[in-house]
Parts: sequence; C-alpha cells; structure tokens
Amino acid sequence: MKHIVKVFFWLALVAVCPGLCASCAGSSPQPSIGGAIDKVLVLKSQRSMQLLNKGLAVKTYKVALGGAPTGTKTCQGDGKTPEGTYLLDWRNPLSKFHLSLHVSYPAPADRARAQKAGCPPGGDIMIHGLPDKWKTVGVLHRLIDWTDGCIAVTNEEMDEIWKMVPDGTVIEIKP
Repeated sequence: MKHIVKVFFWLALVAVCPGLCASCAGSSPQPSIGGAIDKVLVLKSQRSMQLLNKGLAVKTYKVALGGAPTGTKTCQGDGKTPEGTYLLDWRNPLSKFHLSLHVSYPAPADRARAQKAGCPPGGDIMIHGLPDKWKTVGVLHRLIDWTDGCIAVTNEEMDEIWKMVPDGTVIEIKP
C-alpha cells in the first residue's frame, strides 16, 4: 500500500509540473578546492550530503532518504537509511535508478544488530538518482523520504557525483 501511495504522489507531481522541475536549483555549488573527493558525509536530520576533500565540503546536495529515516537500519524492509561508516565499494551504470553507488552496508555490527532483532539486515543500500519514469520530478522528489533505505538525488546531481566520487571512498552517515 505504501508503494502505491508513492507512485500516485510521483505521477501527480509529474502531471502537474513537468517543466518546473527542470528549472529548479538542485544543489549548492561551492568553490572547488582541487583534489579528489575522499569522503562523503550524509547528515540524515538535515537531509544533506556533502562531498569532502581533506575535511572541506566541495559540494553539498539535498537528499531524500528511506521512508522511515529516524534511527539506524536494523532489518531488511524497515525503510531506514543506515547510520555508520562504510565504503562506496562499487557502482552500477545500469541501475533502475539513474546510476548508483553501492554503500558497503551491512557491516559486522549491523549484522549483529539484525541477528539480535531476529531479522535479516538487508542490503543494496545505494546513492542513486531517480527512476527513468520519474526523472522529470527533479528536486521535488525531496518533498518526501521515499526510498527503501537509500540516499536519492536528482539525475543531474547523480551525474556529478558519479564523476567526482571514486570507488573506495569512505561514506559516513550520521543521524
């Protein structure tokens, strides 16, 4: 039922304002300080993601999270975005969501927490863009937390992130 509501929400947005989304500003560019991105920092409470170089933010994005974002992920299907330090360990150029970078969740502590709760920890946590059928929604996707636990940005933002963030980059996800 929850997914049906999400689909109707997106379809309504696309029908009402298809041109609006393309013109919205999606991220806050900041001066480049040179060098590679060495860390990604997600602040769940602020719905933001920063690309860092030597501790300085090079770029900041607004994001959508899992549908039940408060607290850390415990069980598969709980709708939560995990909290902790992981790696962006591989990428999927053929993702059903415009490009995706894989977060190395679950770590051993995540597996132990899930085992204690009597459930599988889940996986396939990604930073990704929008599905093709919703690409015109653009920045309006951030009006609700809609993923199953992933970190979502616009497709244009995902193109930037894809180019700037190498495999093996540390990602820290904070409450």
